[in-house]
Amino acid sequence: MDVPPASNSRLLERLTPEQQNAVVHIDGPMLILAGPGSGKTRVVTHRVAHLLESGIPEWQIAALTFTNKAADEMRARVDSLAPGKQVWMGTFHRFCAQLLRRYAPMVGLQENYSIYDTSDSKQAMKRAIEAAGVSTSHASPDQISNLISKAKNKLITPEVWQTQIVSPQEKVASQVYPVYQKQLLVANAVDFDDLLLHVATMLRMNPELRSDLDARFRYIMVDEYQDTNLAQYAIVRGLSVDHPNLSVTGDPDQSIYGWRGADLNNILDFEKDYPNVKTVRLEQNYRSTPNILRAADQLIRHNRRRKQKDLFTENDEGPAVTLKFCSDGFEEADSIADDIVNLVASETAKPSDFAIFCRMNSLTRSVEHALRGRGVPYQIINGVEFYQRKEIKDILAYLHLVNNPSHDVALMRVINTPTRGIGAKTVERLQAFGDRHSIPLLEAARRVDEVDSIAKRSQTMVKRFVDLYDKIAAKATASLEEVIRYVVQESAYDKYLEKSAPDGEDVSPLANVDELVTAAADFDRRHPDDGSLDAFLEQVALVSDTDAFDDSDERVTLMTLHASKGLEFPRVYIIGVEDDLLPHKRSKDDDSQFEEERRLLFVGITRAEYSLQLSCCKRRMIRGEFRPVIPSPFLNELPLEEMQRIDSVQRGAWLDDVDQSTPSDWDMPAIQIDQDGINQDADTSFDFGANDHAKEDIAQFEDVDLDSPPPEPEKASDPVPQIGTLKTAADLMTFNRPPITAFQEGTRVRHSDYGVGVITAVSGRGPKRMARVEFNEGEHSFRLAFAPLELAD
Repeated sequence: MDVPPASNSRLLERLTPEQQNAVVHIDGPMLILAGPGSGKTRVVTHRVAHLLESGIPEWQIAALTFTNKAADEMRARVDSLAPGKQVWMGTFHRFCAQLLRRYAPMVGLQENYSIYDTSDSKQAMKRAIEAAGVSTSHASPDQISNLISKAKNKLITPEVWQTQIVSPQEKVASQVYPVYQKQLLVANAVDFDDLLLHVATMLRMNPELRSDLDARFRYIMVDEYQDTNLAQYAIVRGLSVDHPNLSVTGDPDQSIYGWRGADLNNILDFEKDYPNVKTVRLEQNYRSTPNILRAADQLIRHNRRRKQKDLFTENDEGPAVTLKFCSDGFEEADSIADDIVNLVASETAKPSDFAIFCRMNSLTRSVEHALRGRGVPYQIINGVEFYQRKEIKDILAYLHLVNNPSHDVALMRVINTPTRGIGAKTVERLQAFGDRHSIPLLEAARRVDEVDSIAKRSQTMVKRFVDLYDKIAAKATASLEEVIRYVVQESAYDKYLEKSAPDGEDVSPLANVDELVTAAADFDRRHPDDGSLDAFLEQVALVSDTDAFDDSDERVTLMTLHASKGLEFPRVYIIGVEDDLLPHKRSKDDDSQFEEERRLLFVGITRAEYSLQLSCCKRRMIRGEFRPVIPSPFLNELPLEEMQRIDSVQRGAWLDDVDQSTPSDWDMPAIQIDQDGINQDADTSFDFGANDHAKEDIAQFEDVDLDSPPPEPEKASDPVPQIGTLKTAADLMTFNRPPITAFQEGTRVRHSDYGVGVITAVSGRGPKRMARVEFNEGEHSFRLAFAPLELAD
């Protein structure tokens, strides 16, 4: 163990022996296995301060994170421990973006390259698909984009991929990939994946550069290492060859981004990569109560691919974890909103204490409706939403074009915004001219006189746009605030927004533009010497979901479980803990994906400090109609005997005849059931390459439009919630109908649509029990727990 010097005693105060052990380590690789709420941020920042006090130059230290919020928090803490020291701290993508600015020519770019956001990338991909001349009958544009993203995250180049294709979708994507990359280079642009791919390529292809950067960043720390993909792995490995002082912090149990390329093996195999590694386990939790921690620990122990940790806490026991069963999603939302109102009214809690998590964004709609109806302030965490608004993207497109004249996507957005008489046909002919001469669209616009197929009047309009661009470009050296104000004024965008606003309504888009101006002024203030247009655009491009989270504002927080990573709240509700939602239906046929779904619930549970409620429903509104759902199999993996049950449904248990002595009967269903209980094939496809959390939301689970009032839930005669201790997750509710065991081979049954039939075969047991029924019009299979079957007379 490293022995801390006496001068650093202040840095080791109030740290446990394990934390101190990590803080004082200087040379050599280190793996910090940090359980949730174990103080890893404190450890990382105190270690940075210790390195500085030990004489390590600040410029030799780099700390890489996955969110701007985490980087900002670390930076503030280091500044309080070592004032004035400028250690590099930021996200992987920002780190790579800055390296790429300096070494852009090595990969065929210029220093003023643009970073395409998701919508820009989609536009570029659409154009690449058209240019490649491929059919999208075997692969949609989104599938092509995701497959290419997956290839980039695995460092697969277009040339290599051509030799590895194994499916029709990959064949199509492999034909688009080189065209897409060529168009990006012509536009002097990169997408998010390219930031990592280009830097990894530079390090691999330029040994001298790799060695120089290895010497430059001698002490690298990586937070959330379990979320790194192959490209990120290659980057930190390349920078830690000559000086292997790589310290990684993470927890395999919190790896939840496999769907976007994260490779769990990176942290599981770290000790193989660095045989002389020092491993430190941080197992004491400072965040949650023992009740919450036991629930999380018992759940995650069902995973096989993990590093064993024994989580413990010295916090007070706190209230029991609650498991609530509701009749439908509207009742679920209303009960949570009522809880919040009552607790706030009694001054037991304040709105910012509460967070509501869900597996997919659409589930928040019923919660929003319930909160709005009670006047409860709330925020939905989606930091990129502001920058995706049309008016903001329009103004940013002007800025992108000024910063990078080759940015064709930006030009296509603003050439006729506001409307200036330049139609789609004119733009298409400019594109064709540009492609023919291998020049950007802006250059094609400057040469519009050479495009005979464009009418004279349209040529005049294009020339006026080029003149406008030149006037704005001439102001590029002014402050960012001045540049944006000039864009709005010279393009008449403010007048365009005023005219397009409906009569009698506030001009909210114009207010959003004002907010952008405010953000620009703030950027100018914080970067008086090094502020620049490309730095601002880079900052905007790399904004993440949690950047918009404001814990100082008194509002309830709504977010997906993925977005909750790294946050904590006194009181947490997790809604929709139901099979096919959590775990997601697309995880059923892959053990690694199924374990990731379990880790996702583990992450949600461990965000809670004081109280935690999990809830599921008997039925949920899907595509405008109620459909039966069943509880998540993960519920049976919790310490149910310790948990409190709130059963608000007055119709008994909705899983009949479950053999409570056989927990395996409550495993996840093996088949998918539609609203009538009829056997359907499962959708086993899985989205690997998505770049934002909205991709995980599947269309078949969309809630109703909550702008109109929800339907009234069925009322029981005595709707008083029953509170008790849950003995088993199968002890839920019974319908007024015969038990499942009454349905036997040869039994005559009646179905509302198919009439009378005879059961020809039965199989399975408990909630999985199936029956095959012969009707006059043919045979159908049913899961008896849900099928609308009655015994025929």
